[in-house]
Amino acid sequence: MATPLERWVDEQAKLTKPDKIYWCNGSLDEARKLIEIGIREERINGQPVFQELNQKAWPNAYLHRSHPTDVARTEHLTYVCYPDRLTAGPNNNWMAPEEAKAMMRKLSDGCMTGRTMYVLPYMMGHPDSPYAKACIQLTDTSYVAVSMRIMTRMSKTIIKRIGNSDDFVRGLHSIGDLDPEKRFIMHFPLENFVWSVGSGYGGNALLGKKCISLRMASWLGLQEGWLAEHMVILGIQSPDGEVTYVTAAMPSACGKTNLAMMESALPGYKIWTLGDDIAWLNVGPDGRLWAINPEAGFFGVAPGTSMKTNPNMMRTLKKDGFCPTIFTNTALNGDTNEPWWEGSDGARPKNLIDWQGKPWDRASDTKAAHPNSRFTVSIYNTPTLSEEADNPKGVPISAMIFGGKRTKLIPLVCESFDWPNGVFAAARMGSETTAAAAHRVGVLRRDPMAMLPFCGYSMGDYFGHWLKIGKRMTKPPKIFSVNWFRQDDSGNFMWPGFGDNIRVLEWIIKMVKGSAKGRRTPIGIVPNLEELNLTGLNIGKETMCKLFEVNPEGWKHELGEVKTFLRQFADKMPEEIWQQYKDLEKQLSEKQLS
Repeated sequence: MATPLERWVDEQAKLTKPDKIYWCNGSLDEARKLIEIGIREERINGQPVFQELNQKAWPNAYLHRSHPTDVARTEHLTYVCYPDRLTAGPNNNWMAPEEAKAMMRKLSDGCMTGRTMYVLPYMMGHPDSPYAKACIQLTDTSYVAVSMRIMTRMSKTIIKRIGNSDDFVRGLHSIGDLDPEKRFIMHFPLENFVWSVGSGYGGNALLGKKCISLRMASWLGLQEGWLAEHMVILGIQSPDGEVTYVTAAMPSACGKTNLAMMESALPGYKIWTLGDDIAWLNVGPDGRLWAINPEAGFFGVAPGTSMKTNPNMMRTLKKDGFCPTIFTNTALNGDTNEPWWEGSDGARPKNLIDWQGKPWDRASDTKAAHPNSRFTVSIYNTPTLSEEADNPKGVPISAMIFGGKRTKLIPLVCESFDWPNGVFAAARMGSETTAAAAHRVGVLRRDPMAMLPFCGYSMGDYFGHWLKIGKRMTKPPKIFSVNWFRQDDSGNFMWPGFGDNIRVLEWIIKMVKGSAKGRRTPIGIVPNLEELNLTGLNIGKETMCKLFEVNPEGWKHELGEVKTFLRQFADKMPEEIWQQYKDLEKQLSEKQLS
């Protein structure tokens, strides 16, 4: 008798009509076989799915070029489908489930004809973790099959684990005909089902990525009492050998991966990497918050990555590991057959092939690599991988950091007064937009907890959920905000960033341990300058003071924009958040009068 999994796969095959069905086992030999299929048989936009790169310089690495219209998350075509719009909230596009399914059935009818349906069994989280989730994705492209092997723990044992159970997260994906007008990503949280058609780009096609690890998992977390967050997990080892674990939430291209793999500028400190994008957070029996990384790889932004900005990521990309490494939409050095992107090490090659496979014109004002070009690489290649990375329990979190790209107003670092105040600080955060989403770059966009595009239900309820989680903890993490990107009046960055960010992390650890006190301001606690280790930094006292300046007039304007943003959640916005708003408004007025 067929299992629920086998029946579900059979139902999707009858709809999509693939020529054959292949059940993946997650082995290295299989990954190599799929790469060969992508090189020799499968085509996207008339080009091979994979192109082998210089294996001596970049072991086990391959180039993939997506369709020119398919280069970023399509947030405007991404929906969550509850029976009622209110549950989805104003932060999500909503469509009634039956309407969405009718449209998707029409788009998916025969969409895999002439192709292979790959059945991908994988775990989000270590298989031994009580917090892990068993998942199945169906896809019709080797790019997704290989990428999901890198990004997740894929194995045929997951099929045995699911057995006769109906308890697994489902994902159906097809590139379709790559028509932008027929490109939709539909989430059905009440059915544990994601349905994506028309895109081959990572965030739209690797369903374990944002779709399941955040949108679906955030809803599961609301039901089950945990948090699914867009967060780095890292361990900070002090000179005395003690490791403090923290999480950090930042929108794409705001330095998350660099932070997770930082090479410390302070002697005696070391960063241990546990994850660069997703954290699942549970309240442990000890009253602390514990984090696991549900992923097993990095899907990072290539432009700007170099030995200067992130040497550990460059070492990760060049390691000959047990998984292939894929570069998507980077440029290509035509002489050496190596990937290249703006911000790479060394001189610009003379013979560059652009991200669309055409000779790049040096005189043009276009980028050779797409601004959102990516690499997909196994976390196990990482030289700084924490020995706790596969701990089924996760790691205990002492501090949570929220940050964005703000050229003005926001201090370098600021500690919230308590958990509710920290939730408010994270709820009001904003960032200047990047190329990871299909919209204008450089526009200030409110992005609470860096979750605006990824929270699978109304963020009003989400803020309330955060407040409830706080009340369950006896030892909650301290909450901090950071801003590495503040600029002076001439447009120059005031803080060096990268490895020097360890100086901020050191202060955060001091605050956690109670060995620093800081200075109270209306928005939170900022460092006293003597509490920061600035040895070797050529930054004047005036600049440092400006990095921690709290401008009441600027903050009053900020609060006006925050009020407009938060009001959209109407009755779902917790009164506790509005009380935090009123308290800050009052303190800013008193500060201005003093």
